[in-house]
Amino acid sequence: MKDGMNILARATLEEVRSFHAKMMAAASISTDERLERIFELVPREIFCGPGPWRIMGYNLSYLETPSADPIHLYQNVVVALDAAKGINNGEPFLHAGWIGAAAPKAGDTICHIGAGTGYYTALLSKLVLPNGSVYAFEIDENLVRRARKNLEPFESVSVTHGDATAMPLPAADLIYVNAGVVAPPASWLNALKPGGRMIFPWQPVEGIGLAMLVTRADSTFTVRPLMSARFIPCIGASDNGQCTRAPNILEAQAIRSVWLTGDQKPDETAVAIFPDLWFSTADLSRNS
Repeated sequence: MKDGMNILARATLEEVRSFHAKMMAAASISTDERLERIFELVPREIFCGPGPWRIMGYNLSYLETPSADPIHLYQNVVVALDAAKGINNGEPFLHAGWIGAAAPKAGDTICHIGAGTGYYTALLSKLVLPNGSVYAFEIDENLVRRARKNLEPFESVSVTHGDATAMPLPAADLIYVNAGVVAPPASWLNALKPGGRMIFPWQPVEGIGLAMLVTRADSTFTVRPLMSARFIPCIGASDNGQCTRAPNILEAQAIRSVWLTGDQKPDETAVAIFPDLWFSTADLSRNS
């Protein structure tokens, strides 16, 4: 007590990080008991560069943190990695929800497209232990250099510099895409193993940004729309001139499957059509 007032002790960085991890685990809506501990173990500040940091406000402009204290990073905020290019370390709660929905498991092979400086790559790498691996892809050379350095302590992670839309991917249990795509390349769908998942921000036309979870069952692909999500466009997969039939938001939310055009031509259930694939309202789960 001092002058009749309680002196409240400031929370330590470890306490704040621990509580942030608890909130991320809650945002995941997952029963995976590993998540909270893994979210706590990976320090976000390592991947955001030296502070002070530029944090995105609600009007999409950046605000600088008042100091280089990492405690400022443990909130649900977007942090600039390259503000001039609009490249950020994304919202932790959104990614927690994606990770919960995509459910990475021990032993999985993951392709992380648009890895940035590697923060979410690092979380994924922890979730595939033991015996799993993460192949990270990043097109920005500066970010690749930073990611490789940041990810050195993490097991079974490789970082490839290049356009993931134009190179073959390894056979994957999960493809985790951190760049907005008009349509995922057919090669990404073909890279999924049976039971494999792909989660990506679908931005087929202006005004629609929707996280989509694709799951492969033999030669068919089910789709589950998730939450709203908008990312910087994916180079090589962001030409909306490729869309010959565009959905409205209600149609986008009603999508339940995606088809490779080479396997089946678009039918009356098609709500979004592209040269190599099309999205449908047909619910394949009802036929299983």
